[in-house]
Amino acid sequence: MVKRSFKDSLRRMFLLHTLVPISILFVLFLVFMMINSRFVLVSQTAEAGRKIKSSMESVYSSYVKEMSEAAALETVISFARSRNHGPEVFKRFYDFNNRQQVKSIMYITGADGKIIASSANYNSEPSDLALQAIARRMHSQGLPLLAETNHIRFSHDRYTAYTFAHEIRNGGGVLGYLIYQLYELDMQKLIFVQNNEIAVVTDPYRTIIATTNNLTQGLMNKYSLSSDSKGYVRIDNGKYYSKETYIPLSQWRVYTLSAAEGNHSAYWSLAVFFVMASLLLWFVIQYSARIISTRQSRAIDKLIYAVRELESGNMDSYVYISTGDEFETLAGQYNQMLQRLNELVVQNVELSDLRRVIEVKHLQSQFHPHFIFNVLETLRYAIVVDNNLAQDMVLTLSRHLRYSIGNERDHVVLGDDLEYIAGYMKLQQIRFKDRLYYREEVSREAKSALVPRLMLQPVIENTIKYGYRQRRTVAVTVKGHVEGADLILEVKDNAGGMSSERLEEVRTIMASQDNRAPHIGLHNLHRRLVLMYGEHYGIQIDSTQGEGTRVTFVLPYRKEDADV
Repeated sequence: MVKRSFKDSLRRMFLLHTLVPISILFVLFLVFMMINSRFVLVSQTAEAGRKIKSSMESVYSSYVKEMSEAAALETVISFARSRNHGPEVFKRFYDFNNRQQVKSIMYITGADGKIIASSANYNSEPSDLALQAIARRMHSQGLPLLAETNHIRFSHDRYTAYTFAHEIRNGGGVLGYLIYQLYELDMQKLIFVQNNEIAVVTDPYRTIIATTNNLTQGLMNKYSLSSDSKGYVRIDNGKYYSKETYIPLSQWRVYTLSAAEGNHSAYWSLAVFFVMASLLLWFVIQYSARIISTRQSRAIDKLIYAVRELESGNMDSYVYISTGDEFETLAGQYNQMLQRLNELVVQNVELSDLRRVIEVKHLQSQFHPHFIFNVLETLRYAIVVDNNLAQDMVLTLSRHLRYSIGNERDHVVLGDDLEYIAGYMKLQQIRFKDRLYYREEVSREAKSALVPRLMLQPVIENTIKYGYRQRRTVAVTVKGHVEGADLILEVKDNAGGMSSERLEEVRTIMASQDNRAPHIGLHNLHRRLVLMYGEHYGIQIDSTQGEGTRVTFVLPYRKEDADV
């Protein structure tokens, strides 16, 4: 089977998978446009209804309140009774009327319907007759308040659309009626709302109070349109979305209509545009596929070459790609991996060297002629004086040397290492008798931790070696506990300590990565712990001259079954 190159596969993938996304995008785009258009149409129509409702409620409540307050005023009652206080009555009306969005005409009639006063400059006989009919009807039916739709023509072709009337009473009798008639033109202006085609306001009997389009009027000035199940109505072969909004205060209904026909032509225009754009995009992608496959295959070739060089053992096979995409990121990660690999190789070499040096130091310590001589000399006297002590010394020395030489494991349980330390200190205590004290304060949890083998001995050796130069009696205490995820061990002595200058010098030696000083025990041990566990771990040393020294080990807490 012939293998296809990455370049050919990439170009083929571009060409095969381009048509599907374009088709899906085309369908999704049309569906989104249809849903979005419907949503916008519905939301704009409903919002227009809410705005008109708010305006109409304000108009209605203002006139109802004004009618109730004005009809109860003494000046109005006096005017209806004796024609006094006329200026005050008209001043109050004009002050109120000037504050309204929908202006009105005020009338005051007698109980018989005869017009006593009017704010209109010119009246027509039909309008006077209509007002008289309203007043007589209220008087005959005993209506205290009236609010109804009345389209009445006044002079200069001006019309009123709605009538508010309130009785004027004096004690127990009706003196007349206060009538406000609202201008139709002002109400039409108020229902013209942005993003809405047609608005209609009707009373509870579907009689049109105001409309922005007379095509909505049916017989007897009734609102004649009815919507289908989806909320659409037809007006002169035009399709509109209709929304009904109810006004509880006045029992009016607001119908807002928005044209829906324009959306279909927009869909077709977008579809044609999308098809043309898709064809152009198809040719562009074909060209881009060649360019991209060529460039990306070049980056792949570089990575493959670098990996093969690394397989052959070339640890400097870095790769440099500047394509500005994921291949550049991949090359950067590869270079970081190679750099880290080189660092780990160097660290492993250094760690191996440190282990070898530490092991040699321990062997030298255990087989140091002076140490062996002192133990054997003490053993010679013990054989003569106390056979049991001599036998115990031989067994302790045997276990001590066997543990020191054994190297089958790099990590041991702390409890085992402490037993080795106890044996070592026992041999030293036989030699120094009551001039050397050793105490162990390590928790049971800490004793189960895994630690590097022979980790504590170099510090204790230094204490015994240098402690007797300043003190006749030396006490060594080993403490240990678990703190969170860390194991804390302390080796503390009272061997006189060191000066602040010497302490700073020792700390500097321990902190350096490459130590050339003759005293390298603590440095090697600290460096080994850092390489094994990380920069957070290692050795800390504190000392006060004349008092003693405390060496603190910080290691990760790991138990016997941990992966070391």
